[in-house]
Amino acid sequence: MIKKLLEEGLNKTEVARRLGISRETVRKYSKLPDGYVPIINRTPVENIVDPFLPHIAKMLETAKEENSYIPTTVIYAEIQKRGYKGSLRWLQQVMQKYELRERIKNDEKLIRFETEPAKQMQVDWVEFPKEKLSAFVATMGYSRASYVEYVDNEKIETLLACHMNAFRYFGGVPLECLYDNMRTVIIKRNVYGRGKHKLNPLFEDFAKHCGFTIRVCRPYRPKTKGKVERFNHYFRYSFHNALKVRLAMMHYELNLENANAEVLKWLENVANIRIHQTTLQRPFDLLAEEQPHLLCLPKPYGGIHPKVIIKSVAKKESYFNRDNCKIDSLYIPNRDMQTYDDLIPAAMFLSLLPALTTPMQIGGALWH
Repeated sequence: MIKKLLEEGLNKTEVARRLGISRETVRKYSKLPDGYVPIINRTPVENIVDPFLPHIAKMLETAKEENSYIPTTVIYAEIQKRGYKGSLRWLQQVMQKYELRERIKNDEKLIRFETEPAKQMQVDWVEFPKEKLSAFVATMGYSRASYVEYVDNEKIETLLACHMNAFRYFGGVPLECLYDNMRTVIIKRNVYGRGKHKLNPLFEDFAKHCGFTIRVCRPYRPKTKGKVERFNHYFRYSFHNALKVRLAMMHYELNLENANAEVLKWLENVANIRIHQTTLQRPFDLLAEEQPHLLCLPKPYGGIHPKVIIKSVAKKESYFNRDNCKIDSLYIPNRDMQTYDDLIPAAMFLSLLPALTTPMQIGGALWH
């Protein structure tokens, strides 16, 4: 906008007046090359009341259970004993911001932890057809910490890679992951009985490799995975649409590269350090409590494990033998080299068998 106004013949002072910025800012950006996109990182304002919100909520809920009213002055005196250095007026403004008293009147539980730490991660796709992009979204059930990654397809290989990136972001693997009717996760529902679904064999093997259990929510029941659904709405309108407008004002289009670069900064600087309306705590603070309970990060996944029944995952091919009889063969996919590690101890054992006394025998065993 600065360069466009300068090209129209306005001087720097007039441009600064129209845009509401300083003349020095106009001079600075007018010298930058065309195509430059400024990166603005704003440090979030620390709210000195935030650390005391869980205790305030507990006081209000206890007062509700006892059918009594507790004034803000009493809450103020109580948190002063716990180290609060702010004013009473600031405390009142923060309580109004989060509508703590209104939520108590509506019989809403202020702090909810429906799942135990490291128990569950909820996964979903958010689609943006106009940009030909999708966003992989994963939200931890206890801390509400979220991970987002933009992709240009929803193939099984992409889904597995996004899971590995999410596990690295959270610092471990949850005990279970919850999905809806993703075609890359579930093939058909209730095939083997009620609640026993036919899963994608590759994804099922990936889950075993990582150590988590696959859970599938009921169709047309978005509340089952409501944590990720609520974050999806927040992500779409607070980040994606805002980024799209901001780039359009600078005559840029949202693409895979700039979307992923910006969303990581947004997660680190906004989404995961804000006070969550449900827990009244920062997701990153609760994630720190959750991480010791997570499973260790797995080794890189390289494909179907040999222990999986080949017929359930193999691609059948037909050919004819010399007698012109049709024969079905199995195409066995490539396997990760780490799956052959189990063979090393056996080979070492064979090489040390006392029966192999001659150098030729010992050498042959070691070679094998």
